[in-house]
Formats: sequence, structure tokens, C-alpha cells
Amino acid sequence: MYLLTLVLHSLFRWVVLVLGALVVGRAVGGAKHNREWTSADDRAGLWLVITLDAQLLLGLALYLALSPVTRIVFADFGAAMVNAALRFWAVEHIFGMLAAVVLGHVGRFRMRRVDGAQRHRTTALFFGMALLAVLLSIPWPGMPAARPLFRLP
Repeated sequence: MYLLTLVLHSLFRWVVLVLGALVVGRAVGGAKHNREWTSADDRAGLWLVITLDAQLLLGLALYLALSPVTRIVFADFGAAMVNAALRFWAVEHIFGMLAAVVLGHVGRFRMRRVDGAQRHRTTALFFGMALLAVLLSIPWPGMPAARPLFRLP
């Protein structure tokens, strides 16, 4: 179960990143060209929030139940804080990803409360910050907690 969840979580990040780039790109383009808000803009934002939520659920399953790394962390949290790789998994990764999910939900809520070009600007701002939080919280190669870009079973 651990390996399957880990592979899904690893591969699904690319869906989140591609959708995030698409939504932010549409929003920036819509604001720049003063384009009307369309149902395609709305659906793209909805799908990004759904994928963020699904990724969060996979991550929480790993964090709370399945990962041997978090078992090590929870066994001695103080010692984990002085190890860069363990600290990344214990605090930095989950905090950054939770921030991204919150920003995505707040952005979706806020963009539905405004009209026209303001909707594109609000979407670009909140989903852009969510995408940045995701990018900063991924264990890229070269980091102390590095993971492969593509993890296959």
C-alpha cells in the first residue's frame, strides 16, 4: 500500500503542476488582454482545486499512516528537527503543501465574488501563490530530501 500511494503521489504532482501552470497562464492572459471570464476558466480552476485536494489526501495518507520516514520523525521529533531531510518531511513539505491547498480554496472562493478582469487578476494572484508554494515544497533533485522526478512502480 505504501509504494502504490507513494508512486501515485509522486506522479500526480505533475498533474497539479501542469494544471497550475495552465490556470495561472489563462488568468494572466485574461487579465492582460481584458478577456471575459469563461466557463473554461472556471472549470480549469475547479479542476486545479480538485487535484490539489486529491494530492493532499494522498500526502496525508503517507504522512499519517504509511511512510517509514514520518515514523522515524514521530519517534523523536526533536532529533528530526536538526536533520535537514527529516525536517523537510516533518514540517516544510506538509506546511508548504497545506498552504498551497488553502491558497487554492481561498482563491476559488474569492474569484467567484468578483467580476470581469478582476476575476482573472484574483485567480492569477491566488493560484499563482498556490503554484509557487507547491514548487517550493517539492523535494527536487539536489535538495537534502531529494526524490526522483518520476517514481515508477
